[in-house]
Amino acid sequence: MLATVDLGQKLLVVGGILSLLASILHIGVIIGGPDWYRFFGAGEDMARMAEKGLFYPALITIGIACVLAIWSWFAFAGAGLVWKPPLLRTGLVAISAVYLARGLIVLPMAIFAPEKINGFAIWSSLIVLIYGLFYAAGTWKSWPTLS
Repeated sequence: MLATVDLGQKLLVVGGILSLLASILHIGVIIGGPDWYRFFGAGEDMARMAEKGLFYPALITIGIACVLAIWSWFAFAGAGLVWKPPLLRTGLVAISAVYLARGLIVLPMAIFAPEKINGFAIWSSLIVLIYGLFYAAGTWKSWPTLS
């Protein structure tokens, strides 16, 4: 199926799969509970609230999962696999920008707040930077077909 699509569409499919996996992972964090919140870097406050049975961590995490699922839809739509949402081009550019900005945040952190850089900050930034590169390159290569 992917053999008949161009490079931009392939890149967007990969980006969409990555976003969908991240969305599912966020649901897994809710199911996994406080230890998963800790392991995946949500912070001790979120883990403690989950331990107390408060709804706040789950609501925030579900919200993030929903956003990531919507971003996946945009990528799959850009690849021509599903129906197109409104403002597809604008959405893909914005999603690319958010992922890239989040991925590059460690650079100013290294200068202005080096004490906040830890293993989670580094590896999560690299992962999200990769997501952003798939979205940005896929959007750029598919631009003429996205209207």
